[in-house]
Amino acid sequence: MLGPELLERMTARRAELDELEENPAVQLAKVRAERDELASPGSLPWTRSAWARWTTPPRSPPANSGTGEPG
Repeated sequence: MLGPELLERMTARRAELDELEENPAVQLAKVRAERDELASPGSLPWTRSAWARWTTPPRSPPANSGTGEPG
């Protein structure tokens, strides 16, 4: 028969293993939920035109800009 100290250690270790097993499962659920959110176009906070503004570099000012002189 197993001694009480050994049974206590085994119980404690099972609890540790349960906790270690739970953490990756929770993390995986969060990652999958966020991935699903990003996969749905309706969940994005911007429209197609806003996305174009976000990804398009700014235009250069005209050559005579700010000098007061014509072209």
